[in-house]
Amino acid sequence: VNNNGVISFDEPFRQYTPDPYPLADGSPFTAPCWADVNNVLGGEIFYRQTTDLALLADISQDTTQYFPKSPFTATWALVATWDHVAYYGSTSQKGNTFQAVLTTDYKMFYIILNYWDIQWTTGAASDGDAETGLGGIPAHVGFNSGDDTNFYNIPGSQTDAIINITTTSNVKVPGRWVFRVDDFQVTNVDPPQLNNNCWL
Repeated sequence: VNNNGVISFDEPFRQYTPDPYPLADGSPFTAPCWADVNNVLGGEIFYRQTTDLALLADISQDTTQYFPKSPFTATWALVATWDHVAYYGSTSQKGNTFQAVLTTDYKMFYIILNYWDIQWTTGAASDGDAETGLGGIPAHVGFNSGDDTNFYNIPGSQTDAIINITTTSNVKVPGRWVFRVDDFQVTNVDPPQLNNNCWL
């Protein structure tokens, strides 16, 4: 679990300025909010692996609701939460709160991305404004399997509109994106619009 809003699988991933997928170097990872995070200036990052039955039951119920043709009973999950994290070079109190859940029954694998509060898109190392956390090269959201076929760029990634990801979804729950990744299929989603209707 990297502080730059990325969960990597082979080794730590230190790049802060995002690139679109598929990545040229073939790095496999999930990016709930790949951006210029600096939690030294504010916020905390938590993660845990869990087999807690109550939590897994909630994950299973939600996932089966979103994918009713594939009933799912989770047996394991990794939950990583970035809580009110600041951006590099910040001169403000802005923070982003988002989460990634990786879960499986050892046959099917899902990624769940949750967004509660997104107040900035870019840190100063990515040419963002130190006061607003906007501009420059905005955050990228999605996942990259490491090949040239199985990847997904959430609409609005690396544009100013990604700040409104709390209002978008592919499962009709604002601020939540869910993907089955062992048998990936692209969903049709309306791209986010740049407006002021964020849940803040």
